[in-house]
Amino acid sequence: MSPVHRWGSAVIGAALAVGLAGCGTPGAPQPPSLQLPDRVTDLNAARAGNQITLAWTMPRRNTDKLLLRGKIAVRVCRQEVGSTCADASTPPAFAPGAAASFVDTLPTALATGNPRVVSYFVELKNRNGRSAGLSNAAPVLAGSPPAPVENLSAEIRKSGIRLQWATNGDDTPVRLERKLLTPSVAKPKEGLLAQPGEPLEQNLLIEDAHDGRAVDKSIRFGNTYEYRAQRVAQVSTGGNALELASALSEPVRVEAKDIFPPAVPTGLAAVASVGANPAETAIDLSWQPDTDADIAGYIVFRREGDDPWQRISPSEPVVGPAFHDAHVESGRTYHYSVSAIDHSGHESAHSIEAQETVPKD
Repeated sequence: MSPVHRWGSAVIGAALAVGLAGCGTPGAPQPPSLQLPDRVTDLNAARAGNQITLAWTMPRRNTDKLLLRGKIAVRVCRQEVGSTCADASTPPAFAPGAAASFVDTLPTALATGNPRVVSYFVELKNRNGRSAGLSNAAPVLAGSPPAPVENLSAEIRKSGIRLQWATNGDDTPVRLERKLLTPSVAKPKEGLLAQPGEPLEQNLLIEDAHDGRAVDKSIRFGNTYEYRAQRVAQVSTGGNALELASALSEPVRVEAKDIFPPAVPTGLAAVASVGANPAETAIDLSWQPDTDADIAGYIVFRREGDDPWQRISPSEPVVGPAFHDAHVESGRTYHYSVSAIDHSGHESAHSIEAQETVPKD
């Protein structure tokens, strides 16, 4: 064979080898997808009465990171310490990515007895009934809930709204749920000194509930509130505090009308001063400022001997805790008293009087 012929045969053989290598030669085999939905990792549970509300987010992908298609079957189970996870009620199937929720009713065995921890789990299954495992644990307290709060009442006081209920010898902590019924009234006013708006709902936990009373000092006059109460037993487990709450009481409503006068001014003092001429002779008054938030000012009264009190301050309230009485005469003794008045026109009682004698010229 000639050299040229041998060279041509080599080229043809190499080309044939390349063609065979690129024509369907199998690589490493890939295992088929099991289509297992990803595990739920955000399950939470809350108990109200004998019902447990579960909430979680359905995954969008399976364990192979492929998008899930169609609704996914869900199993719910509950587990006490040292036991297996027993099937609970069966929820419906949910779509991938859905915000799922379900309510399970505790059986009698778990709704009675002493408070104890029971954990809920959800398990997502494929069409063949297989799963990637249980979700995170969502613990709640099983056992008999505390007795409900009875005879809840509310009345307005100057210091706030006073709430009272029947203890029946039960000193379990009480949670008061407060709802603001007049949000339009509670909108914050504009300005640098404006108060922030009130929350529409607020919870107040009364841990020392043995005397069955509490005062909500955070209210604002002019608003209407609704209160409901429930007893709350607390158990610590794994560094977390779990609650077992009674049913909520019947609601009570109260309108926080400001019908209370300001506090009576204290510390009234009177000091006479004599000027170079009679026009400069005066008595200066001072007292402790009133700390009420809605104080409008003060009214100053004067009398001589047993005469009736006469108002000597202007028709508008005196803003600061001081007054200068320039209408006095030397050698005469004057008695003074002060009252406080708020923006609603409620006036306090008169302060303890102070007296002063103007020195003779």
